[in-house]
Amino acid sequence: MTEAIQKMIVVPVDGSENALKSLDYINLLFGPGHNIKTTLFYVMPRLPPILVEEIKKSKETINRLQDIESRNAEMAQRLLKAGKDRLVDMGFTQETVEAVFRKVEVGIARDIVHWSEKKKADAVFITTRGRSRLETFFMGEIAAKVLEYCQICPVWMLKGSIRNQHVLVAIDNSKNALRAVDHAGFMLSGTDAKITLFHSKRDVKRFISQAMLDEFPEVQKFWRQKAGEVIAPFMQKAKDKLIAAGLKGDRIAIKVVDGSRQPAADILDEAQQSTAGTIIMGLRGYSAVEDYNMGSVTRKVLNQAMDMAVSIVP
Repeated sequence: MTEAIQKMIVVPVDGSENALKSLDYINLLFGPGHNIKTTLFYVMPRLPPILVEEIKKSKETINRLQDIESRNAEMAQRLLKAGKDRLVDMGFTQETVEAVFRKVEVGIARDIVHWSEKKKADAVFITTRGRSRLETFFMGEIAAKVLEYCQICPVWMLKGSIRNQHVLVAIDNSKNALRAVDHAGFMLSGTDAKITLFHSKRDVKRFISQAMLDEFPEVQKFWRQKAGEVIAPFMQKAKDKLIAAGLKGDRIAIKVVDGSRQPAADILDEAQQSTAGTIIMGLRGYSAVEDYNMGSVTRKVLNQAMDMAVSIVP
């Protein structure tokens, strides 16, 4: 390659067809001509300690254990090769696709995170479902732990079949939201993705009863006006950041709506209406109102999104 690699992503795989869907998403969003290095990462689970201790009781069974480990390593190499071949068939070069196999050290999720952050990966792309015979490998438990343990590296959670390049960046006026914008600008620069910067204004009924609003209807009108004025400079700043990252201004839209009492639903509704295939958002919002805290809006968006990628930026 004549062009330096600017982005590096880690894709944990387990050999399942569902896990390999992440490769289809990478091809959709970036394509083989993009400046990106993809590392396919496999962590081989350890055998249960009770089983290992039982096997070690005789020389014959020790040999069996060695045979099992050897076969597991061979399987890991085969599935990594299958994943690499899949990307190469899409047009990615051998040099831009790396296959890494590791025996588990601390735990599958922690090993994925430690390796990714040690290598200074720009993002981890992980599917939320893996092989059916070991559902907790990627379905919920491992994926959730990767998200929990990642303190630096953004995590892209891939759910179902993703078919659209359009990206929705959900922001508020917090520093974490602007970090999400920075990440979006970096990752999406050089792509053909259209981007919508989206903000759902908080519903005043979260703070004032309906009875009070019925008595003083002007309060809601004033609230909506002021909330719009407060978020406007942040939305413009976000757009300026994306343009500075190399994205074209005519492919960036700003949308601010009067929010409902369920901001996660507002985000998901907008993503569905605009046929967005990806939502990018910060892990936490401004501390006074935990709108974008993991456990509230972020968690709800992550849990309820279907056929979509959700990128969570620490």
